[in-house]
Amino acid sequence: MRYPVPDLPAGEWRETELEVERSRFIAWVCHAPDTAAFEALLAEARRAHPNASHHCSAFIAGPPGEQNAIGFSDDGEPGGTAGRPMYQVLEGAGIGQAGCVVTRYFGGTKLGTGGLARAYGQAVNEALETLPTREVTERDPLRLKVDFAGEAQARAWCAERDIPVDAADYAADGVVLTLGWPRDTERDLSALTSRLKGRLETLDPDAA
Repeated sequence: MRYPVPDLPAGEWRETELEVERSRFIAWVCHAPDTAAFEALLAEARRAHPNASHHCSAFIAGPPGEQNAIGFSDDGEPGGTAGRPMYQVLEGAGIGQAGCVVTRYFGGTKLGTGGLARAYGQAVNEALETLPTREVTERDPLRLKVDFAGEAQARAWCAERDIPVDAADYAADGVVLTLGWPRDTERDLSALTSRLKGRLETLDPDAA
């Protein structure tokens, strides 16, 4: 499965601002491959704006459609008026591994529940419009054992197919290569086995 994620280095974010009835809505968006990255963004927003009325948030720390590593918070706004609309925008955009915080400074005019939901959703929408993205492929580890003479050929075969070699462990009798195998691609190693004249062993990816 391929899907877009924010193309931002760890610890960086995109920030945009929206004003509605004199309330300021400052949207922050980051790459959140895990919940820790989102929590770091939320902490930074609170540090930068300690006097703000609210720091509402939403994140998807996984692919689009992820059901476990997700979350959203109204941070004191009326229930369902902030975090959920923000999450729905992220989900609707088909983006994964994304975290967002919308910092609000109350401008003196109440927006009502519908107005709040629209404002928080619009703030995230506008942030996503300027967000650079890149595509990622979901991968699982696959460990292959080859002899020393076959390592270069195995690496070349992987490079031809855009399969990353994430690790190489050397022992007295050969090399164990850990590949990042595309989750939606059948594990067909027949061509590699043929290239290596059978000198290939597939190992349990969870083995020590």
